[in-house]
Amino acid sequence: MNMPLISDQIITDWQPHHPQLWGSQPLRLSHSLAGSTLFSDAALASLIDRTPREGYHVNYSQKTPGNPPKRREGEIRDLSGAEVIETVRKGNIWVNLTAPAKTDPAYGELLDELYAEFEGRVPGFKSYKRNLTILISSPNVSVKYHSDVPGQSLWQVRGTKKVYVYPAQAPFISQPALEKLILGQLRETDMPYEPWFDDFAQVYDLGAGQMLHWPLNGPHRVVNHDMLNVSFTTEHWTDELRRHYAVNYANGVLRSKLGARRLNQQVTGLSYLSKLGLAGVVKFSPLNPQKKKVYTVDFQVDPTAPEGVRDIPAQTFEK
Repeated sequence: MNMPLISDQIITDWQPHHPQLWGSQPLRLSHSLAGSTLFSDAALASLIDRTPREGYHVNYSQKTPGNPPKRREGEIRDLSGAEVIETVRKGNIWVNLTAPAKTDPAYGELLDELYAEFEGRVPGFKSYKRNLTILISSPNVSVKYHSDVPGQSLWQVRGTKKVYVYPAQAPFISQPALEKLILGQLRETDMPYEPWFDDFAQVYDLGAGQMLHWPLNGPHRVVNHDMLNVSFTTEHWTDELRRHYAVNYANGVLRSKLGARRLNQQVTGLSYLSKLGLAGVVKFSPLNPQKKKVYTVDFQVDPTAPEGVRDIPAQTFEK
């Protein structure tokens, strides 16, 4: 039975064929959140004011054509949320609020509404361990080529950005690189990239009121247009995504510890079950290669400094 268009929910242009594309092809949809007061300057400033240090990242990278250089990690000190937003508006930084639902339950309620809607529209789709991250970024900021481990979507609320989505397969993402990413031995923004990859990317100008969902682990990079951008990402797990995670985790252990090379990525059968067992044993033992991420902070957000960035003596924190 064809599902009718639903105009009074968050996704405003859902079509009957979309369930067949969900998770297997990049899918751009329209949504009704562009005017939401949850993402106004006042609401975001208040959220920044109340967010603890462990609940945000602030980053900077030089403006260069194509894939930007390695990003720097910074901190917010002695500034109001409103001052931070104005610095972002005029500078060259982006602020990620990584767990806004812990600060304000309204963002958790929004997250639940989003996934309830998709679960009602995509047969068999059941998600858990969901998260929402808010991104407030300067005009013309670029986010480096990277891949994410969970299922991922990008929701544009204010401004416009260009999103490059690459095939979720070699050579754009290699099996060893994915395994290292899952094991925490490779940061997501250190994924190998070549400029010619762009010839094979699907490119979207994502405007306010649009969202984009892409296949699991699909590499992507982002370039803001010349205005302040407010967006958020959602991430989730399903039983199927966990099976892929377990296989790649086990393959990474076999490759790094035993030197194995020819490793399949099947998520059924005896091979999968043995790898599932291996992943479970290693992950919850002292053999687990995953460690907390260490971040080096070397700048402070400063409204009076060029690009909103003032260098400070380097310090580290774990997360």
